[in-house]
Amino acid sequence: MSDGPRVLVVDDEPQIVRGLRVVLRNAGFHVDSAGTKEEALDALAHRPPDAVLLDLVLPDGSGVDVCREVRSWSHVPIVVVSAVGDEREKVRALDAGADDYITKPFGSQELTARLRAVLRRTADAGTSPAIEIGDLVIDLPDRRVRRGDEDIHLTPLEFDVLRMLAQNRGRLVTHRQLLQEVWGPSYGDETHYLRVHVAHIRAKLEHDPARPRYVITEPGVGYRLAEPA
Repeated sequence: MSDGPRVLVVDDEPQIVRGLRVVLRNAGFHVDSAGTKEEALDALAHRPPDAVLLDLVLPDGSGVDVCREVRSWSHVPIVVVSAVGDEREKVRALDAGADDYITKPFGSQELTARLRAVLRRTADAGTSPAIEIGDLVIDLPDRRVRRGDEDIHLTPLEFDVLRMLAQNRGRLVTHRQLLQEVWGPSYGDETHYLRVHVAHIRAKLEHDPARPRYVITEPGVGYRLAEPA
């Protein structure tokens, strides 16, 4: 039995659970499993794992429902598993509190990398007021951004967008989450606001805005700030 982080796999297909158990154990994780929404919530309440790998389609509910209920009392990292074509449900899960998603079919290395990333972000949360990614430094308390020795001037709205991404570095932040955090709770569909401001941010931060290294687009879903080096 592994002494590594414990992952709760929530999926109602036994063959998939068996395959994930092998992959995760080989990568140093300990694995528990649940096949329904109720089993998942019971396991989370009675034996909280270090992370959750959550299929969006369950026999007695949806992964979105699980995310929403769990987020009312727990900050456990959740990676949702989605099938190609269910982008709307994927966005709903992220808005409900999921930390990341992975789309079927996926490789074992991508899966374990995403799990380690959400675990690392949980461990590092709030430990440093400055985010460093390569030569880019984002100083959150002072609202300053530097690239190498150069100070980068961002407008207040541009900094607020970057701040939201930095506070969730490595994690996908949906359009709705960004709009409601930066512009206010009455916003959610004005994605053109984000396109304009992200383009301005990239023009100032990126060495090559056409090939961004820092602010990464997840088409149709949102943005993420690259992981710190």
